[in-house]
Amino acid sequence: MDWLSYEKQAYGKGYSVVCGVDEAGRGPLAGPVYAAAVILPPDAHIEGVNDSKKLSEKKRETLFDIIRQTAVSSCIASASVEEIDTHNILNATYLAMQRAVAGLSPQPQMVLVDGNRLPSLPMEAQAIVKGDSLSLSIAAASILAKVSRDRYMKELARQYPQYQLEKHKGYGTKLHRELIRQYGPSPIHRKTFLKKILGESL
Repeated sequence: MDWLSYEKQAYGKGYSVVCGVDEAGRGPLAGPVYAAAVILPPDAHIEGVNDSKKLSEKKRETLFDIIRQTAVSSCIASASVEEIDTHNILNATYLAMQRAVAGLSPQPQMVLVDGNRLPSLPMEAQAIVKGDSLSLSIAAASILAKVSRDRYMKELARQYPQYQLEKHKGYGTKLHRELIRQYGPSPIHRKTFLKKILGESL
């Protein structure tokens, strides 16, 4: 498989600066949603890059630094729990993506986004279903977003040890749900998610 086929299509249409965008953390009950944007050189080759969910935590950590060093530009951004509860998770994810793209220098001419819908961006963009397993730029962004969010959740675990966030990173595991019922929600929990998933009156 040619991991750069989508990037090459964009180059063929005259776009010289192409970036990939992906998110991490849409599903959890706690913590922000993260997004990353990555511009790679046209001839980039990063051994071992794949959809971040298919890689071990150790492998993602190793690739994180390699991607940052290889990229022409990369930016990692997030949207807060408050923004998720105010705007809903889809729009908060778009906010994080927009912030990640805005933080790139140079600015891309074409943006490749994992998924079937696009955030509003000031440049051309293309949605690619399962893009994190089809495009090197998107896969690289997937790893940056996932590693960054996991690192932040480990920081939150030290502030809120009762929820054992280091084990589940805020996802709705049986353990996490039980601990929320035991201790109640914290400021880092997504209240709109708890209402829907736990039936809690918040």
